[in-house]
Amino acid sequence: MAHDDLLKDLERRRAKALAMGGPDKLAKRRAAGVLNARERLAYLFDKESFIESGLFGTSVYPEAGDKSPGDGKLTGFGKIHGREAACVANDFTVMGASSAATNMKKIGHIKRTAVSRGMPLVFLGESSGARLPDNMGARGMGSLLGLDPHQYLRQRESPWVSAALGLCYGSSTWYCCLADFNVMRKGAIVAVSSSLLASLAMNDTVDAEELGGWRVHADVTGMADMVVDTDEEALDAIKTFLSYLPSHQNEAPPVVPVSAGSGDAQKDILKLLPESRTQVYDVRKILRATVDNDSYFELKARFGKAGVTALARLGGKTVGLIANNPLYKGGALDADACDKIISFIVLCDSYNIPIVMFVDTPGFAIGVEAERKRAPGKIMNFMNALSLVTVPKLTVLLRKSYGQAYINMGGGRNSDEFVAWPTAEVSFMDPNYAVTVVHGLKPGEPGFDDKLGKMQKDNSVYDIAAIYAVQDVIRPEQTRDYLLRMLDVHQLRATKGVGRHLLSSWPTSF
Repeated sequence: MAHDDLLKDLERRRAKALAMGGPDKLAKRRAAGVLNARERLAYLFDKESFIESGLFGTSVYPEAGDKSPGDGKLTGFGKIHGREAACVANDFTVMGASSAATNMKKIGHIKRTAVSRGMPLVFLGESSGARLPDNMGARGMGSLLGLDPHQYLRQRESPWVSAALGLCYGSSTWYCCLADFNVMRKGAIVAVSSSLLASLAMNDTVDAEELGGWRVHADVTGMADMVVDTDEEALDAIKTFLSYLPSHQNEAPPVVPVSAGSGDAQKDILKLLPESRTQVYDVRKILRATVDNDSYFELKARFGKAGVTALARLGGKTVGLIANNPLYKGGALDADACDKIISFIVLCDSYNIPIVMFVDTPGFAIGVEAERKRAPGKIMNFMNALSLVTVPKLTVLLRKSYGQAYINMGGGRNSDEFVAWPTAEVSFMDPNYAVTVVHGLKPGEPGFDDKLGKMQKDNSVYDIAAIYAVQDVIRPEQTRDYLLRMLDVHQLRATKGVGRHLLSSWPTSF
């Protein structure tokens, strides 16, 4: 063929590949208000920065070549706010984005490049699972599955993020589990296999939403870090999440200009804390009043609500916030809250993000349900993870801290700096319970109030400050300035802000 003919053939093949599953399937998605895979890539990456890898990939079976452009998974590299990132975008219009030989090779290449070259990896999930009949039978299994021994290896060399943007079965679900951040669009389903297959296996009708809808993963499993309404919101969430993180674990997170008005709310911060020790309030208001304006980015907001985990900025620098929220269960940490906090601790330590804790907790949730949810193991996992942290840890005690939770929430030498507000108190347990345990008296009985007064006196924050178990007692309105100063003091100068990453191989799901 002449050169001109070869170039025309190239463009014809390129146009066919770019057409994905064809105009009818693309029109249906457009009518449903759902982006297709290429539209998602265009929205995610900076304009004209995406370069595709594997455009001409198709099924390894010649008879399926014409109907498998890209082999159902689009892969490549682009820039997000000027920083390089890799991406796998499932194209559901092509054979349901099912996993097969060619697209597995494409994913493997993209993953290896992202990890070895130090860039984030984004998975845009929507797939039907393994392609049939390609994966069926002994030959299918032996030739396709398990050929990449590092397929599911996570050592957090660089951030992985995922978005569940439709039906996610098989590999799309696995990558949701492996990701550091998983955003889920309402209407998406994340499960091991489809509701049809589950119905066949259970000999009963299984509803897809009950199997793996957004409420399941936001409220029950905790797999969804964030839930949104549209594809665009999911992609915006990914961009925002990555803006807090370094491109890889061997660099410090990016620093941005401090937003206007940051710190203005500090002067009235004590008004956000009720005077009564037992009155509930939303600790997130205190967090927002302390960090840079418009920098609060909460993760797993609907899961383990007694604990709060959020990325934010202080003085333009990324920090990880962990707090007890008395608005839920009085701030008593249950098994779900422990799992949520552990996961966040691992995220922060893996990517060199200093941790700031805000404490107001009566302790850990106790009782039959707590024991059946393996509370002792969760509490020790929490403690183990905290002990392995090598980034700076700062703790502010707002009100109460009792029992083992005092240690888990940074008490003793489990923080680099531990300071308290004058409203704080510390003890082994709630004074009301302590009077009953020690003296056998119940509220309302003669002598109870006298013993309670003595118990409460022993809880004074100045008693713990006197033995230097807290480093200072500060005015609430000084909290932001104190944290900014201590973040400067405790920065990892010798390693240019990089920790030791002792938690980088911690399991990604719980």
